[in-house]
Amino acid sequence: MIASSATKVTKSVPGAGPGKSHARQITRASSRNEELLEQYRNVRRFSEELCQTLEAEDYVIQTMPEMSPTKWHLAHTSWFFETFVAKPHVANHRPLHPQYAFLFNSYYNAAGKMHARPKRGLISRPTVKETYAYRQHVDAAVHRLLQAADEPMLEKLAPLIVLGLNHEQQHQELILTDIKHVFWMNPLRPSFRPEKPMSKTAAAVAAPGWRHYEAGLYSIGHEGDDFCFDNEGPRHQVFLNSFALADRLVTNQEYLEFMEQGGYQRAEFWLSLGWTAACEGSWNAPFYWEQQDGRWWMMTLTGMQPVRMSEPVCHLSYFEADAYARWAGARLPTEAEWEVAANPAEFDGQFAEGGHFHPEPAAAPTSPGMLNQMFGEVWQWTQNAYAPYPGYKPAVGALGEYNGKFMCNQYVLRGASCATPKSHARRTYRNFFPPDARWQFMGLRLAKDTA
Repeated sequence: MIASSATKVTKSVPGAGPGKSHARQITRASSRNEELLEQYRNVRRFSEELCQTLEAEDYVIQTMPEMSPTKWHLAHTSWFFETFVAKPHVANHRPLHPQYAFLFNSYYNAAGKMHARPKRGLISRPTVKETYAYRQHVDAAVHRLLQAADEPMLEKLAPLIVLGLNHEQQHQELILTDIKHVFWMNPLRPSFRPEKPMSKTAAAVAAPGWRHYEAGLYSIGHEGDDFCFDNEGPRHQVFLNSFALADRLVTNQEYLEFMEQGGYQRAEFWLSLGWTAACEGSWNAPFYWEQQDGRWWMMTLTGMQPVRMSEPVCHLSYFEADAYARWAGARLPTEAEWEVAANPAEFDGQFAEGGHFHPEPAAAPTSPGMLNQMFGEVWQWTQNAYAPYPGYKPAVGALGEYNGKFMCNQYVLRGASCATPKSHARRTYRNFFPPDARWQFMGLRLAKDTA
């Protein structure tokens, strides 16, 4: 995972005399130090706040190869700061344990060997208590480094710190999605958090409206000095035929109609690989749905709840989203269409900071043609395979490994979910997962051609 080279850092003040320039650089460095430290503390604190309701036994379980124990997420994000910030820049930095670099590396081959991903749940030591001690050890090193850094050092550190914080926010979402799977595998179906009232009043479920866009040449991709991952650029132009996007996400009620009309039994709606996955997996409903006494229930982070028809359908694979769109006489949007449509949209969805950790129904639209639920709630599948933008070049070294090497057999999702920190969401953000993945907070919005 690597940031754009456009990450903004503080510059020295030109035109001042040597004495004033030095003093002003110290002042600006001190201000930047405190700003970075505050950002660092806030993100690191939120990771631990997410775990406040967990017991020690909850931290260590790995219920499938694709997910990781909570303890591992807390340690891996600390490994990131130790490996790329503390070790290269803190004089005489001593790792808390020489084998942590092996245990908590994920897939950065240039950073050294790593423990097998499917076996992370087999490791009882370090304990949860020792894992938090590891976090404190790394935090102390980063704090000392930032407090003492002068302006030239901050120029080096700022992009690494900001990258590490965005990396940790990704793992905050994974902590939530993975612990949901852990609790779902438990026959007791425990609750991660008590249920909270919805933050907005749901509108009655009605047929979706459509917002139309003219054919033309559009620019997509990140631009500017604020943070982005390297796969969000370079900014480039794309030609789009005229299209329309539904003004809200597909609901549970609409998806249930697809199910009741034989959607999971009718091969004509499915891609070949999707039909194979659905048959082999005995799929007959979204992940986490269960039918009891003729009524559908779903696992949430507040335990088992009845399926609420007005909520966005969630935990769909790409294959299911694509099959539903075909059944509905529509299609999935391209990621370029989604980004063009998202430009005026508000970031008013449900995010991790709200503490609901579950998608909410669409609110009543405030103006005709307004797109609702573009951000938060659920990640939205697009029809695009995850591939590089024109001119994309991955960075060299370990930090350049994350994005580029996964541009194969994945599909792009846009928006954000109810488990995504709001400060982590962007219009140009390109999330990606294999087409059969279902345990993430993933849903869909319909699109159609209008030419």
